[in-house]
Amino acid sequence: MTEAVNAMLELDDIQSGVLRPRPTPYAATYILLRIDDRKAGQELMLRASSLVASATHATGPLGDTWLSVAISFQGFKALGLPQESLDSFAPEFRQGMAARATLLGDTGENSPENWEKPLGSADVHVVLTAVSPDAQRLEPVLERARKTYRKLAGIAAIWRQDCHALPTEREAFGFRDGISHPAVEGSGIPGTNPKERPLEAGEFILGYPDESGVMPRMPWPEILGRNGSYVAFRKLRQNVALFRGYLRANSSSPEEEELLAAKMMGRWRSGAPLALCPLHDEPELGADRLRNNDFLYEADDPIGYRTPVGSHVRRANPRDASVAGIGRIHRMIRRGTSYGPPLPEGVVEDDGVDRGLMFAFIGASLGRQFEFVQSEWINDGGFIGARDAKDPISGANDGSGVFDIPRRPVRKRLHGLARFVVTRGGEYCFLPGLRALRWLAELDT
Repeated sequence: MTEAVNAMLELDDIQSGVLRPRPTPYAATYILLRIDDRKAGQELMLRASSLVASATHATGPLGDTWLSVAISFQGFKALGLPQESLDSFAPEFRQGMAARATLLGDTGENSPENWEKPLGSADVHVVLTAVSPDAQRLEPVLERARKTYRKLAGIAAIWRQDCHALPTEREAFGFRDGISHPAVEGSGIPGTNPKERPLEAGEFILGYPDESGVMPRMPWPEILGRNGSYVAFRKLRQNVALFRGYLRANSSSPEEEELLAAKMMGRWRSGAPLALCPLHDEPELGADRLRNNDFLYEADDPIGYRTPVGSHVRRANPRDASVAGIGRIHRMIRRGTSYGPPLPEGVVEDDGVDRGLMFAFIGASLGRQFEFVQSEWINDGGFIGARDAKDPISGANDGSGVFDIPRRPVRKRLHGLARFVVTRGGEYCFLPGLRALRWLAELDT
C-alpha cells in the first residue's frame, strides 16, 4: 500500500512550473531577492505560497500563466532553517554553482569572477520566475509577485532578467528551441518523443521512486523535501556573430553553412532533425510537434552519418545510443528562455548587445543529472571515443576545439572551435512543494 501511495503524484503540492511545458510564444521574467531579515523572509514564503500555482492546473489553460519560487542554500540559511535540515541537502546544492565552476567548465571567460553581479554570490536567496503567453498577461503576474516583497522592509530585489520565446520559437543562433521534453510518470503531460517511455517521477520530484526503483535522498524533514525539485539556473550569453563567422569561414556557400550548422546542432534551424531529413531542411517537419522529436539514433545511425555523435542534441540526450542503459538516470527537464534582441540576419560583426538564454534544469539530483551531463557529455568526449572533443555549440571550447562529421569515404574534421556560449552566471536552487513554503513561513512556531 505504501508503494502505491508513493507512486501517485501529489499534484496539488508540486509547483506548476516543474511539470508544465511553457506556452508558445511566451514572456518570462526572473527576479532575484535577498533576505535581510529572517521574519520578513518567512512572511515572503507565506505570501508566495498563496500565489504559486500547483501542478493540478498544469494540463489546462490555467497552466499557461504561473509564478514559481526557488530558494538557494544561502536563502534557506537566511530563513533560519535548522542546521540539521541544512545539512540534509545535497552537497552540490550546499556548495553552490560558483564553487563547482571547474567541474562545470566555468573557467577562463566563463569563470565566476567574470559573472554578472550578483549571480553566483551569497546575496542570491530567492528566485521568482513569472511566465505567461505574452507581456500583457505577464504584467499582472509580476505585479502580484512584487506585492509579496515590495512592502517587506527586510526583502530586497537585487536583479531582474526579462525573457521571451518568439512565435518562431527560435533562439539567438536561429534554431527552433524547446522541442524535447520527457514525460513524467503520473503527471498527465505527454512527452515529445513517442519512442521514449515516461520516466519515473522520482527522477525529477523528490518523494517518489526513481528509475532504479529507490527513493532518492531528500531534505529533512519530509515536509520540506517531499514534492520538491532541485534546479540549476544558468544565464548563457550567445556570441552569435562569432558563430556565424565560424560557419562562413568553414563553408563555401550559404547552403553549406546551413548544413554545417545543422551538423553541429543535430537539427536544422527549423527544428527538423537530421535523423529524419539528413540531406536538406524540412521546415514543415520542424514545426510539426507530433513528428519533430519522433526518432532514435542507434538503430539506423550508430556511426553518426546522419546525426554526428558529437553534435549538441545527441550529446545532451543520446536516446537509445550505447550509453542509453544509463541515459535515463541523466535526463532532466529543461526550460530555456531567450533574452536580448536578435542579431540582424547576415551580420557577422558583434554589436556589443547582450543576448542569449536563461536556462532552468530541473531534476532530483544536481550531481547525476545536470553536473554529469555538463561535465561528461558536453565538455568531455570520452563517452563517444573522442576525449578532446567538446560540444561544438555549448562546450567550453577555447579556440582549439575539434568536431568530427562522419561521412564517406573520409570524415570531415573541423578545427578551431571557439567558445560560442559564455556563462554569465547561475545558481543552484530548490523548488519546494507548496506545503513546504507554508512550513517555512512557520519555522519559529
